[in-house]
Amino acid sequence: MIKRIFTIFILIMLVIFGSPTYSLDMSSKSLEKYTKKISNKFSRTFCNTSQFGISYEGALAFAIGETNKEFKNNKLNKLIDYSLLKNSIVNGLENNCQIYDFPISALEKLEFD
Repeated sequence: MIKRIFTIFILIMLVIFGSPTYSLDMSSKSLEKYTKKISNKFSRTFCNTSQFGISYEGALAFAIGETNKEFKNNKLNKLIDYSLLKNSIVNGLENNCQIYDFPISALEKLEFD
C-alpha cells in the first residue's frame, strides 16, 4: 500500500514539475527576414566606410567585424544558409552602392559561431 502511494506521488511530481521541451520552430519567413537584416547591415557598413575613403581591405575588415559583433549571439545563426546570405550581400552592394565587382570569396570570414 505504501509503495503504491509513493509511486503515485512520484508520478504526480514528475508530471507537475517536469519541464517540457519544445522543438525549435523557426519559420522560413523569420529566417529570410534575419538574413536580409544581416545583408543590409553589411552592405550599409561597407558602403559608408568605402565612401569615407577607407581602402577596400579596410572597409571589408570593418564591415565584417561590425556585422559579426552585432549578430554573433542570435539563435538563428545555426539555421543560416551562408551561400544565400553572401549572394544577398553581393546583390545589396550592387543595388545600393553600385559596386559590381565584389567577390563572394571575400566574405569567407563572415560566419557566426
